[in-house]
Amino acid sequence: MPTSPRPILQVKSLKTWFPIGRHMLKAVDDVSFMLSSGQTLCIVGESGSGKSITARSILQIVGHPGRIVGGEILYTPDPAGPTVDIARLHPKRRQIRDIRGREIAMIFQEPMTSLSPIHRIGWQIAEALVAHGLMNRRDAMARAVDLLRQVEIPDPVNAAQRYPFEFSGGMRQRAMIAMALACNPKVLIADEPTTALDVTTQAEILRLIKKLQVDHGLAVLFITHDMGVVAQIADDVLVMFQGRVVEHAPVRELFARPVDPYTIRLMDAARKLGMAAPPARPLVTPGEPMLRVRDLALTYPAQASLFRKAKPPTPAVRGVSFDLYEGENLGIVGESGSGKTTLGSCLIRVLRPTAGQVSYRLRDGQEAELATLDRAGLKPVHREMRMIFQDPFASLNPRMTVEQCIGEPLRVNGLLSGAPLSRRVRELLGMVGLPADVATRYPHAFSGGQRQRIVIARALALDPRLIIADEATSALDVTLRGQILDLLLDLQPRLGLSFIFISHDLGVIRYFCNRIAVMHRGEIVEIGQADDICARPRMPYTKQLLAAVPEADPEHRFLLAEAAP
Repeated sequence: MPTSPRPILQVKSLKTWFPIGRHMLKAVDDVSFMLSSGQTLCIVGESGSGKSITARSILQIVGHPGRIVGGEILYTPDPAGPTVDIARLHPKRRQIRDIRGREIAMIFQEPMTSLSPIHRIGWQIAEALVAHGLMNRRDAMARAVDLLRQVEIPDPVNAAQRYPFEFSGGMRQRAMIAMALACNPKVLIADEPTTALDVTTQAEILRLIKKLQVDHGLAVLFITHDMGVVAQIADDVLVMFQGRVVEHAPVRELFARPVDPYTIRLMDAARKLGMAAPPARPLVTPGEPMLRVRDLALTYPAQASLFRKAKPPTPAVRGVSFDLYEGENLGIVGESGSGKTTLGSCLIRVLRPTAGQVSYRLRDGQEAELATLDRAGLKPVHREMRMIFQDPFASLNPRMTVEQCIGEPLRVNGLLSGAPLSRRVRELLGMVGLPADVATRYPHAFSGGQRQRIVIARALALDPRLIIADEATSALDVTLRGQILDLLLDLQPRLGLSFIFISHDLGVIRYFCNRIAVMHRGEIVEIGQADDICARPRMPYTKQLLAAVPEADPEHRFLLAEAAP
């Protein structure tokens, strides 16, 4: 793609540091790059590498006590006009506010925390236009409806009157894109905009951003840890590690000839979880099932309120049946809203099914019918069935130490206390590759990958037989994802574990699982051996899922074909 001779954005030797006591955390240290109109620059790196702080520095929205301590951020909106050094602007003065949102816009990673829960979507989009004095309220609302139409949200007039909680994850991300584009910015910063989305929704969002880039000549700074996405959309790639740039090259050159050892590790990790890589899953000889699920269904009841019409009952899971064998890993895949998480919650009885049977064979050989058990009857089952949730930070009590978090199941069940409990916690920490001395620290002191290891240690505390992992690796970068999967596979034969692994990442499922069940609109539409499903899918929906998986090879760009000019 041709780029303008003069970059619209130049970052030179940027330094953004955080004072911690007497020391300085160098979150961004001597970072430099250029971005031109029509160009897509991807910044990649593991969690904590400084990607998001770099993006936030450009808009002067770095959280306290972080601050820019050196370098330049040169913004040139017009090739013949003046250049502004954003790094020299006061973060709360009018000059940066005129640039922020109007000239340079940002799509944040988690739309649900970036959108106001008490304001309608239409007004949240229109507000920027009113705040910048570009339109009056009436015209701004009309513009908001038009933007919702541009980002392909159905029935934009009614959608503008809805609240964020009424939108799916993909729809909320589209609304965030509409908000970012409201003032016709020249630079769009996208911070992990597709991380929590399923592959089909991710493909739609990437095509949408590309189409809008072509239509408006946007310069796009795209932050991600998905090397498949990088291969499909990037013109140039910036690799960051511990706050510094370790490699910067055109996308084809970077994938063909990575130079820095960290970049090589990233590439290896991406290939390891790619669709063409050999799987690491265990071999299983089917015997007597440990879990039998027959015609499982859950329907949410009709909802009504004083100000809204009653909504009809919503079927979330419909007629699901499958068996799980001892030592097997079963993957559940599907789009957001397909019923994957609801199914997992029904199996472990966080939710009570409205119909069907869930028969679990306990360690002592007795059969338990989970769909009808009362609280007392579920207690021995929950010692053998545990769950790992998607967000490790939300899963851990911030006021409890690591020792308290991991030891809580043992304490609640009256199994251990005092010194024996402390010894068991340290043993569990060793199992998941963490030093024993972290037991006295709190969750906020750990990285995302370390917190997920702590959650896994807690899940293992009661010596379970079956673990239901709900998107347990989706929020992790590719290197940490591989480490967590290998950790679980290493623990599996030693502890006699079986897994139900819920994920939208088909590469992860193929690497980890023996069989795959594909869910669509609450039903299992296809189930079979992982290799058969991935190589020879029978159902159109499964083929659609597989076709949307981004390939980590810039020589085979297919994802954005529909958005090409």
